[in-house]
Amino acid sequence: MTYLDFEKEIEQLDKNLDALKNPYESEGISSINQDKITDLQSTIDRKIIEIYSNLNSWQKTKVARHEKRPRSDYYIKNIFQNFQLISGDRYYAEDESVITGFAKLDNMSVLVIGQEKGYDTESRIKRNFGMMRPEGYRKCMRLMKTADKFNIPIISFIDTPGAYPGKGAEERGQAEAIASSIDCCLSLNVPTISIIIGEGGSGGAIALATSNKVLMLEHSIYSVISPEGCASILWKDVSKSNEAAEAMKITAQDLFKFNIIDEIIKEPTGGAHRDPIGCANSIKSSLLKYLEFYNNRNDINIRADRKEKFMKIGKDLPADISFGKFNKDEIIQMSKNKKIILISFLIITILGLLFYLS
Repeated sequence: MTYLDFEKEIEQLDKNLDALKNPYESEGISSINQDKITDLQSTIDRKIIEIYSNLNSWQKTKVARHEKRPRSDYYIKNIFQNFQLISGDRYYAEDESVITGFAKLDNMSVLVIGQEKGYDTESRIKRNFGMMRPEGYRKCMRLMKTADKFNIPIISFIDTPGAYPGKGAEERGQAEAIASSIDCCLSLNVPTISIIIGEGGSGGAIALATSNKVLMLEHSIYSVISPEGCASILWKDVSKSNEAAEAMKITAQDLFKFNIIDEIIKEPTGGAHRDPIGCANSIKSSLLKYLEFYNNRNDINIRADRKEKFMKIGKDLPADISFGKFNKDEIIQMSKNKKIILISFLIITILGLLFYLS
């Protein structure tokens, strides 16, 4: 078990529990005390509940990035049947940072797309740490159009720090690929469901998460930029990532409150990494619920539902919403001030040019 920095108490309790379970490794002890083991296990369970019930945004970010957290590959193997891997974008190459293929979900055909980070050094390099290249998005678009043609629902597992920012990716049209993927998602006639299982980073995530239903695991995050990136830009200080995470409202709980996502899928106590199969079963239940919901809806209603969902984001925000040190009204006023400043700057620039040319 890998422990996070806020789990030190749990780590020590687990060590004590292991010592009780293996008494022959301790000098002078030759029998197992079952009562002490039971009591200590209860203490550990209570401590895990206490800690995970009060996580802040930065701590949730760490849980979302936990190296033992189940990845897309795990969920695909444990939720679906008869998965058939399909590779390549038919333009350039295969992108192994995203797993794609058709499968069965309780006898229903579905297209499965899963951004995959990998589990160890070798697999993470192979998967490019879950950062997709243009060919990955074009592969997904190819298969989404195929699924649309045959009236097959689409399920996406989102887990990426963002799209790959390398020179080659930019040369091959990374921005265009992301934009085209978003456009493709919006135009589909079949129901689409996205589940953010870890990190949902920037355009790399929204390119595949422009769906009818966007679900998040309890301790996952979804943001336009990483907390570290935000802190570096705003404060020139990555140590302020904690403050950035709080201000950005990146947790499932915040995003559900703002109507950006549709459901929070509860994780097992202590995070998905402590009970991966339990988390997989919870995801499966939610998927079946929404697939049943869309089963009798026609393509016009499905497209309209998706369009309406994204058109209303940002409207009707809670009155008590705050952005770090700023509240909603202050943000709106700042936006108006920026427009006034921009218009004034343009007018002065035009007048200056006219004066110079005359």
